[in-house]
Amino acid sequence: MSQTNFLIGRGELLTYEIKGPKRGMDKAEVYTLEQSRKRLAPQFTEASNILDSLPDMACPGDLGVARLALNPSYIARSFFPLAMLRKAGLESVGSRAVKLTPEAWSKKGDPRESSTTELFVVGRRQSFRQLNDWAAQLEDGSNEAKDLSHIERFSAFKPDDRIVSLDTAQNHFFEVGLHLLPGDMDQFVQRAFAKYAAAVGVTIHTDLAFSAGNLWFLPAEGENDSIKRLAQFSFVRVIRPMPQLRGMRPMQRSAGLTVSCNLPTEQPLSSEPKVAILDGGLPKHHSIGPWLNNYRLLDENAADDPGGLEHGLGVTSAFLFGPITPNSTAPRPYSYVDHLRVLDRETNSEDPLELYRTLGLIEEVLLSRQYQFINLSLGPDLPIDDADVHAWTSVIDDLLSDGDTLMTVAVGNNGEMDRSVGNSRVQVPSDCVNALSVGAADNVDTTWARAAYSAIGPGRSPGVVKPDLMAFGGDATRSKYFHVLAEGAKPTLVPQLGTSFAAPYLLRNAVGVRAILGADLTPLAIKALLVHGADPASHDKLEVGWGKVPEDLAEIITCPAGVARVVYQGELKPGKYLRATLPIPTGGLQGNIRLKATFCYASSTDPQDAIAYTRAGLEVVFRPSDKKVKEGKTNADTKGFFDMKKYATEEERRSDLGKWETVLHGNKSMRGSSLDNPVFDIHYNAREAGGPTTGAEKIRYALIISVEAPKHADLYNEILRSYAKMLVPIQPKVTLPIRV
Repeated sequence: MSQTNFLIGRGELLTYEIKGPKRGMDKAEVYTLEQSRKRLAPQFTEASNILDSLPDMACPGDLGVARLALNPSYIARSFFPLAMLRKAGLESVGSRAVKLTPEAWSKKGDPRESSTTELFVVGRRQSFRQLNDWAAQLEDGSNEAKDLSHIERFSAFKPDDRIVSLDTAQNHFFEVGLHLLPGDMDQFVQRAFAKYAAAVGVTIHTDLAFSAGNLWFLPAEGENDSIKRLAQFSFVRVIRPMPQLRGMRPMQRSAGLTVSCNLPTEQPLSSEPKVAILDGGLPKHHSIGPWLNNYRLLDENAADDPGGLEHGLGVTSAFLFGPITPNSTAPRPYSYVDHLRVLDRETNSEDPLELYRTLGLIEEVLLSRQYQFINLSLGPDLPIDDADVHAWTSVIDDLLSDGDTLMTVAVGNNGEMDRSVGNSRVQVPSDCVNALSVGAADNVDTTWARAAYSAIGPGRSPGVVKPDLMAFGGDATRSKYFHVLAEGAKPTLVPQLGTSFAAPYLLRNAVGVRAILGADLTPLAIKALLVHGADPASHDKLEVGWGKVPEDLAEIITCPAGVARVVYQGELKPGKYLRATLPIPTGGLQGNIRLKATFCYASSTDPQDAIAYTRAGLEVVFRPSDKKVKEGKTNADTKGFFDMKKYATEEERRSDLGKWETVLHGNKSMRGSSLDNPVFDIHYNAREAGGPTTGAEKIRYALIISVEAPKHADLYNEILRSYAKMLVPIQPKVTLPIRV
């Protein structure tokens, strides 16, 4: 019997720091200083007049907020108007993407509607009154004058612009997001807002509030007229109707018929992985006891949500066993599991606030740092919004930013809703950049496609590729159900459908990798491996993301003949360049080959800056041959590897937005003879609040590189021999074989 070749580890030993290239050339200005003064003068005056018309109580400390939209030619991080804001007495408190048609731009051809960055800037109303006088005194060529010339539009942030919708007159519950002042330790904004809300007749629930970055999210209760007055408060960013929680109502209910199955008699493959299912609880009688490590009610004083128990058992069953074939024996679980009830049924009067109570319980679990693997199959019934980041996304992303936890999140079952208005897009919080968002496939074999109900992309930028991955979730039209355990001490099955079950099924695969290969692989590396092994087939990226994860774990953790997969795990320093050598046998490669690479990292976030959400970004270039160096250059020629069309629109690719994606994945076919000491050069860009920063931390990364060379049947061992002092196989930590 031939030996199984497992993943190759310690790829990070093939990396080393290099000196970065010289960067930066001044960009031609679209507007002269005089043109900028003339264009912006009436806009400055109008914005100031609108801010002056607001009630004094709505402008605590005499502070108002305006909107500053940059010309689309200047949306890269390096064009952040820091000099202008500082000298004009203004400060950025957030940003978002907007579309506009500029009067002029640096591109050839007539200007057309394009995405650009809109900053929210705060300052005393006196500072806004003096903007025209300030602009008149600028010296041509100064940094402040250049910043002024990059502004396309300036306006007050009007109360009506802050309200997404008031829904119906009968709806009295809303969620409010407020800008906070950076470094405000005295809670100046929060205290002023509480007074103002009371004055306009709105009840705010500060006990359920969340801070994320420089945003403060909280529920508010009031009549529509009072909510309109609340929107006059200068620091309000967004007001929207309070969404309901999704995920508790199964898409497929059993017709009373039960199907039997057998459960395995073995213990889980490994007791090491720490796994939690955050869901709606478990019924009193169930058959998962042998594999249930712990069952906790996060709020012991609250009663169960009746629908939550069936959902919670089904989701936990999906993690332990995957889809169970009726009248068969379920697969052996890879690990034990904790089920934590985060959704419950409080008194009816508190139901509208359930969304925020539940997020508080999820935050409690993540803050405990007890788990390496977590599944979340519930969230707000709300498709993502490009303009603003939701509280659920902000809080969860922040707590996952260290990369120590792999969390799967169901994208939602709204895929058949109206695409034209965005109602079929992935739902909050599956737009997290530090989690794995999971959609549902309609089959387990190669004929799979996106299940019609599964929500689609794109995600927000960064995080454009959403869902991240697909896993089987069931399809009623083909009678391909996802069978999970039903209530009762005897194991019986119920047919289900939904992304709620696809997500924990994918987490089962992730935990399987950890159970078999042990702690040598970080959660980041496992996330990268799953993306690396996914197959999109011929499906649209908007529908399936990076593709469907293989049913057989062996396809992820082993190397067939002619293939070598190498795992790199390490740290990146801000502003520095790391060169990663691609593993090639000493004698080179023959024939046609394919290279495949997946980068994955976790990033701190700035929720207030929807357009500049991630603080860390990678700029990766591929240099296939050190023999090809242009005259006068110190580095070899580059060749495209990661297709930017996957990440951004055309105008975003002209800026640096594609660099801020936390997952990069690509592959290229070429002649083996074209490779001479090939490398990836990795540059870690850092930013904070949308602008340059000097206080960034190191980040951890994972990189998976596959070399596929059909003419080298023994490629795996050729590479190990060539790098004998560095690379080693990652050996299983458990006895195999096992049904995977």
